[in-house]
Amino acid sequence: MSIGSELAAGTSEEQAFELLPAIDLRGGRAVRLRGGDFGAETVFGEDPVAVAVGFATAGASWLHVVDLDGARSGGSRQSGMIGRIVAAVGEDVACEVAGGLRDAGAVAAALGAGARRIVVGTAVLRRPGFAGELVAAHGRERVAVALDVRDGLAVGNAWQAGAPGVPVDSALARLADEGIATFEVTAINRDGGLSGPDLALLERLVRLDRGWIIASGGIRSIDDLLAVRAIGCTGAIVGRALYEGRLDLAAAVATMSDR
Repeated sequence: MSIGSELAAGTSEEQAFELLPAIDLRGGRAVRLRGGDFGAETVFGEDPVAVAVGFATAGASWLHVVDLDGARSGGSRQSGMIGRIVAAVGEDVACEVAGGLRDAGAVAAALGAGARRIVVGTAVLRRPGFAGELVAAHGRERVAVALDVRDGLAVGNAWQAGAPGVPVDSALARLADEGIATFEVTAINRDGGLSGPDLALLERLVRLDRGWIIASGGIRSIDDLLAVRAIGCTGAIVGRALYEGRLDLAAAVATMSDR
């Protein structure tokens, strides 16, 4: 059975919607950027562990933890903090880890530290075959790919201006052929802006029917969450709307759990 047919068989009834509060780490603090701009940073927490515990208490079953320092420079820069977050929320909350995971050793270390799933971007865009190696080593349920999209191109390198990219549809198809089943899609121009998700982009990629699509970027309300679910996304990453109090996590969890 092909990946596409397996996904088609399992998406509508078996795949629960994943609501992932984001914790972006920079310099040991929980921050949010706007449009991926490191010069447009807002600090939302001096203690990311406390932030994580707060999300867990509100009912989150997943956390999306990003090492922004690692994403910018390559390599793991916040591994100690990530380990403390994983330990604090316990086994009932799954943590996925992203940022700077650009070789097999870094991926294995993140999973060994307790991450339920890792998210890779730059490395798999640059190196055809690397995604397949990770799936073979760890299983496709533990490896997701970030497709961060600017002007129709999937880019890596922490979204830095001038970073090379590849057409997102082609990138998704090639990575699906390598065994990736979960894609986290961010419209870079929407990220951190609370302007709503890019539904046209998300729906286009959902309709390719090559993997599960998790929406990211611009989500500001329960209505936005319902909208991305309605077009076939199987999850959503939410950040600034939670930190600014525009979206109540407990209410969102309850709503999105109602199938």
